[in-house]
Amino acid sequence: MTLARSSFAPAPNRAFRNVVKAPARRTRSGVAVKAEGDFDRLNVVIVGAECAPFSKTGGLGDVVQSLPKALVRRGHRVMSVVPMYHHYDECHTPCARQKFNVMGTEVEVEYYHLNRDGVDIVFVNHPCFHEVGDQIYAGSTMDVAWRGALMSQAGIEAVWHVHCGGFPFGDENLIYVSNDWHTGLLPVYLRAFYQDHFKLGYARAVHIVHNIAHQGRAHPEEVWRLGLPEQHTGAFYLDDPMEGPCMNIMKAAINYATKVIAVSPGYAWELGTDEGGWGLAPTVRSDPAKVSGIVNGIDFHDWDPSHDRFLQSDGFQTYGLNLEGLWTGKQACKAALQRSLGLPERHDACMIGFIGRLDEQKGIDLVLDSEEFLMNQDIQLVFLGSGRQDLKDRLYDMECRNRDKVRSWLGFSNEMAHRITAGCDILLMPSRFEPCGLNQLYAMHYGTVPVVHAVGGLRDTVRHFDGENDGTGWTFERATPDKLQWALGQAIYTYQSHRESFMQVALRACHQDLGWDHAAYLYEQKFYEAKYSH
Repeated sequence: MTLARSSFAPAPNRAFRNVVKAPARRTRSGVAVKAEGDFDRLNVVIVGAECAPFSKTGGLGDVVQSLPKALVRRGHRVMSVVPMYHHYDECHTPCARQKFNVMGTEVEVEYYHLNRDGVDIVFVNHPCFHEVGDQIYAGSTMDVAWRGALMSQAGIEAVWHVHCGGFPFGDENLIYVSNDWHTGLLPVYLRAFYQDHFKLGYARAVHIVHNIAHQGRAHPEEVWRLGLPEQHTGAFYLDDPMEGPCMNIMKAAINYATKVIAVSPGYAWELGTDEGGWGLAPTVRSDPAKVSGIVNGIDFHDWDPSHDRFLQSDGFQTYGLNLEGLWTGKQACKAALQRSLGLPERHDACMIGFIGRLDEQKGIDLVLDSEEFLMNQDIQLVFLGSGRQDLKDRLYDMECRNRDKVRSWLGFSNEMAHRITAGCDILLMPSRFEPCGLNQLYAMHYGTVPVVHAVGGLRDTVRHFDGENDGTGWTFERATPDKLQWALGQAIYTYQSHRESFMQVALRACHQDLGWDHAAYLYEQKFYEAKYSH
């Protein structure tokens, strides 16, 4: 079975070809992000299942929102192709329609186009996305795979059908970027249904792994539903020693992509280990030169204490990234946070925050198991998150036993996330695994010192402070209550007995260049490597 092919394939776009000249730009820290000179302008198409602020369940939505803007600042032309889960006020009429054969079903989609911050955001409209608008990964593995197959095909052909700025992207200097298993069929479809038929021959596919624990596994026979020629089905087969044979979309994406990028160098290393690869370590190890890691950045438009819109009312206040700002600004935010949560207003109590899902991956059970230790400290503890009911019940019981020290906000509030980040002295991230992590980056930029389990991106971004070095937080090596208590105890002791040292840790943390510009440069280098590979 093969996919229906479009008859419309315009001539390559000459307006954006080859060599251009771009002026230098500088980051907030003054580092040039594009030296003036000649470079190859890339046409980058990023295809994902979510894109903030239109749709978001985690870090993937932030990456699909922020990486394109940073690449545009580096002089490239970028299109983000994402599902249209709801009607968006900025999208009025479709700019194109196209038919595809998705796993044997003929469907028609509408493309909507929106240019924001120089990025061409292309929404793919089909009833299957509206049906899951409030829970975008709802359904069985094959339900999500069907939607991903549709997105993969629509994303590949968007360069032909969507006339961004009056003309399509064309297929010169073309880099497709798929994200996690939800769009992991894109590298396979690009090869099987286009390049094997002498179309898009110079395009390259780069696959980003945000969380390898989710792979798109199904019964081996389900591979035939993907509509692929037989010679392309073998890449999906995985004989997992723990779970037995399965069809695996993430495995095929890694096999077919020209480059694979994990969301931190530490996570890229973990993917090749038997423990961290979740059954795909042999696949990763088979071509180690293909896999690398790049830490995500912060979008300073949304996360900056000097102009954070959530810190401009209710007693909160914005503040600068200097010693006076961290002292006076954070103290005001801390007092406002205590008042809003009904905690005693005490500036000398060390205030600790936890923001994340209530599940074992995020290590919330390690915090709950440390209740006796924590309640014997002069601290206040604030939780924000939702997740497993048994963990919510335990958290509620802990709060009831310690009303003068503990508050929990069950659910998610973007406003409260910003206010906890600004008002707390310490952010706790005891994740058992964390591919990249964004909350520790937000915390450091706000002068809130992170205490983290040294895994994945947390290991890459937080340097342990031993009392003398240039540390930016505290880390612990094993996900056990005693190790968490060891690291957190050091942080609390430094806060209470050596406040000046604690403030220096906070200053070093917030003065790091945590933005997207450097990350975009590293992505750019990988895109060039992919472009010139055979």
